[in-house]
Amino acid sequence: MFTPHVPNGLARAAVRFKPSSFVGTFVALLLAAAIVSACGILLETGLRASVPADRYAKAPVVVAADQQVHMTVGSGEEAYDAATPVPDTARLPESLVGKAASAPGAAAAIGDVSYSVRQDDTLLTAHGWGSTALTGARLLTGEAPGTGEVVVPTGTDARVGEEIILDTPAGVREFRVAGTTATEATVWFADRQAVQLSGHPGRVDAIAVLAARSTPTGTLADQVREAVGHTAGAQVHTGDGRGAAEDAELTGAKEGLVGLGGSFGGIATMVAVFTAAGTVALSVGQRSREFALLRAIGATPRQLRRTIATESLLVAPLAGALGCLPGIALAHWWFGRLQDMGAIPEAVALRVSWLPLTVTVAATMLTALGAGYFAARRPSKTKPGLALAQSAVERPPFGWIRTPLGIAALAGGVAFAGVAASTSGEDAANAALGVVMFFMLAVGLLGPLIARICAAVIGFPLRATGASGSLAAANSRTNSRRLASAITPIVLAMAFSCTLVFMHTSEERVIAHQQRDAVTADHIVSAPAGLASDATERAAATPGVKTAVGLLRSSVLVPTGSGGDARLQSTSAQGITGSGHDLAKVQDLDVRTGSLTGLRPGTVAIDTTLAGSAKLGTGDRLALRLPDGTEATPKIVAVYGRGLGTGLVTLPAADLSTHVTSPYVSELLVRATPAAAQKLAALGTVTDRTGYAAAQDQNREINAWANTTMAAVLGGFAAVAAVNTLVMTVLDRRRELTMLRLVGSTRRQVMGMIRWEALLVTVAGAAIGTGIALATLVPMVKGLTGESPYIPPTLYGSFLAATIGLGLAAVTVPARAALRGTAERP
Repeated sequence: MFTPHVPNGLARAAVRFKPSSFVGTFVALLLAAAIVSACGILLETGLRASVPADRYAKAPVVVAADQQVHMTVGSGEEAYDAATPVPDTARLPESLVGKAASAPGAAAAIGDVSYSVRQDDTLLTAHGWGSTALTGARLLTGEAPGTGEVVVPTGTDARVGEEIILDTPAGVREFRVAGTTATEATVWFADRQAVQLSGHPGRVDAIAVLAARSTPTGTLADQVREAVGHTAGAQVHTGDGRGAAEDAELTGAKEGLVGLGGSFGGIATMVAVFTAAGTVALSVGQRSREFALLRAIGATPRQLRRTIATESLLVAPLAGALGCLPGIALAHWWFGRLQDMGAIPEAVALRVSWLPLTVTVAATMLTALGAGYFAARRPSKTKPGLALAQSAVERPPFGWIRTPLGIAALAGGVAFAGVAASTSGEDAANAALGVVMFFMLAVGLLGPLIARICAAVIGFPLRATGASGSLAAANSRTNSRRLASAITPIVLAMAFSCTLVFMHTSEERVIAHQQRDAVTADHIVSAPAGLASDATERAAATPGVKTAVGLLRSSVLVPTGSGGDARLQSTSAQGITGSGHDLAKVQDLDVRTGSLTGLRPGTVAIDTTLAGSAKLGTGDRLALRLPDGTEATPKIVAVYGRGLGTGLVTLPAADLSTHVTSPYVSELLVRATPAAAQKLAALGTVTDRTGYAAAQDQNREINAWANTTMAAVLGGFAAVAAVNTLVMTVLDRRRELTMLRLVGSTRRQVMGMIRWEALLVTVAGAAIGTGIALATLVPMVKGLTGESPYIPPTLYGSFLAATIGLGLAAVTVPARAALRGTAERP
């Protein structure tokens, strides 16, 4: 009756003659492939990113410090090395320059430094004269600089032999002009003095090693590596590795891309695969009558499974391959936006190779095969004599495997919610992530049961709306599995979108309030590139100024968590020029314990959320890493409550300035008379406290944009999947809608029923998604900010309106098409 090859023929015939049955599956798999491929491309780029050498192109070997701080997490066999990029740039001891120069095969070793100096209002870049061997700069006039001398670019007002005043990280200095070069906006000091003036004396950014004639690069690298040893985590680079030493931002960019492609990619892939699998299962379930007929005429279970597997193999590879095209476009757009925001160096290129695309197609095929296999289990095992009868009856919402797993996932979500509510800081935020994942898994597994409960609850008011509402309530209650397939993607869209977007709005609201309440200064003087090195002293000496405190903004690494969850967290920091007593006059940090008057070199004040996360208090030592990775253990003298709007860590600028590339303060907080404000304008832009908002931290800005984008990607995908599912369910009900028309229902009543059903689905999905988002947001925001989440009513209303609008549109259009041609009834 059936040959082994007939199922393949049945599959081809089904796809060929009933393509509409597979359109929904194709769309879901295509969208899933787009997201998976985009995240895979970003992940591969992060793992393989490199920057070609530019400044160090003439040096075959470059020695640079490790730009990551390493911490051993765990113990025993489970211990592993956790690496975190330093917030600024790690540097090498200047003494290593001589060691590198002594390596056999080395012609010269150049200790390279690069930093900013000022001539009046002009910003210049400073280097040591020895670095001209790398850049090719040549003297146009004069001679190489000696101690107390400088070579300036042509166009500078000063001529050779004249004196020039430059504002350097070491302070304002007077230099004699020794010569001029054609390089733009660049000045050159004697090598030794360039290091002394850099703000981090005794340390160089990198060591460029020039090779003696006929010395192979590999041999020279080995000799240099042996000469410098492992001092200060020195690393020897060749080839494209020199670019990483030249651009310290590459390490952070790689970590960001790996986190985006890996962490978010994992969540997005799970959501995409989960949703696509549900669509495949829905498509197979809608054809249960066909499979029942095949069983009734003698098809074996194995033949049915092979038919469904072949159908998946006919649809999935094409959907996966075509989905890679929008995936590549999404990855290019995402990568380009990150470059525009400065999160990724311009020299880094997006890598699009066969690997992530192949993995995407394979994942798409496995998703379709797996979903089809599980969906085919019931029709393939049904006895031939009962197949047609059972296909016409809705299965109960309970399952021997699905229901217990769903209950377990629900219990896991409740357990994580309890942990998140009982902890604080990063621990609460991490536990809250488990809440949303477990609850989403529970919704997927318990979907039919949840759908029946929703239909029962919302069905009561629907019955009061008339015949259409009663039909909608009855249909929803008796077709819970169909209802669940439509509710699940809506829950996904609402839960993830609300969680990501409202976490950002909550943080921004807290930050804005804390900034407003913290600044008590009369005037704020600021400059994007930093103020002059003596700006604080000049402001304090201005008539009418009572107090002037400079702020140097940077980041430090602070250990958080414990055991296997321990890690170093990049934390905003503000270094103050002045005393803690003066700071209290211009900035109200809401001190909870201790006092700012004790703030002096070797001490620190921290925010209460950080204190709770690190489990430290006043009098304890905070083991932190300064911006260049240097270890420090300052004593905590105060714990305050407005760190999100100012800085989670406050310490003297003297402890911070020698560990950053640019030690210039970016803001001055001043208590002064209105008349003094005009005089302060010579230092920078002057604003009052009402018009001031601290410059947004780049990491926070990037995170905010990333959250919004992730919400758009996940929410958009889930929304399209929801529309796709709703369209599939309506088109599958042509016989039912026609029957309703034949028994006397008017077109208006049928369309009303469809709309009420769509309203039930969207309201139920939005309500459940909102509940999951709140269960996640409350402990997460409480742990990160100490306050409750902020949900802008207008923004949430737009989410709700978009959800309901899409749901109504998704059923109205196909329902009208399905009713077209049916007999008109009065």
